[in-house]
Amino acid sequence: MTSARTRERMVNRLIEQGITDLSVIDVMRRTPRHIFLDEALAHRAYEDTSLPIGHGQTLSQPYIVARMTEVLLSGGPLGKVLEIGTGSGYQTAVLAQLVGQVFSVERIKALQDKARQRLGVLKLHNVRLRHTDGGLGWPEEPGFDGIIATAAPLGVPKALVAQLAEGGRLVIPVGGGEVQELLLITRRGDSHETRVLEQVRFVPMLGGVL
Repeated sequence: MTSARTRERMVNRLIEQGITDLSVIDVMRRTPRHIFLDEALAHRAYEDTSLPIGHGQTLSQPYIVARMTEVLLSGGPLGKVLEIGTGSGYQTAVLAQLVGQVFSVERIKALQDKARQRLGVLKLHNVRLRHTDGGLGWPEEPGFDGIIATAAPLGVPKALVAQLAEGGRLVIPVGGGEVQELLLITRRGDSHETRVLEQVRFVPMLGGVL
């Protein structure tokens, strides 16, 4: 269930679902998604579903990872990207192969430690990790070309918008309840543009650290 054929089925499904960025498709094809899950769930890694990774968190379904990555990259090449919610490290790994440098924050230390090991196995050395409250972002490193959030706050955190570079793009699910709206926010000087992309399901963005 972790064979090249199984991965190819996942990629074909992404194309059928409307993913068109060939660089995103290629990275999704090459990245071993099964290593980002506990062994008992590894055989389900290439299914079109979200999967539990412990601590009440999930690994997003392949379509959502591809869709958010594609939207983030649609404005052109990105040098510096902030990820809110390292989780298993899978989205981090996908980003690291497509942008200059990834800064990723995670509030749950046990998840971050596992993600660090997995990223090391893949020799992805352009990632910096920090154990902190995701809503704060990474204020010492402002001027991000892109920010991607893998958990849903009730509203858009002002700190994240403030850390975008001019023209920078924030892709984030927002809202309470089971279904949220996936937003694309682009910084324009002292203001920003917001576009609703689609409805999604994410775990809530919580404050504090564990």
